[in-house]
Amino acid sequence: MQGTVATFDAQTRNGTLLLDDGSELPFPAAAFDASGLRLLRLGQRVSISAGPDGAVTKVELPGIR
Repeated sequence: MQGTVATFDAQTRNGTLLLDDGSELPFPAAAFDASGLRLLRLGQRVSISAGPDGAVTKVELPGIR
């Protein structure tokens, strides 16, 4: 699944994604930390992995694994 970064707080490492269907999906610091990234920019396109409960488990750049 992919989305666009709507909000990101570099101090808490939490944020919100805007999915292609227009819904917002929050992600926790643990999902950002799992990516190995150092920063996200507003409007940046990202891929997400989600657990069985639908919670975001990893935020990463599309095409980079």
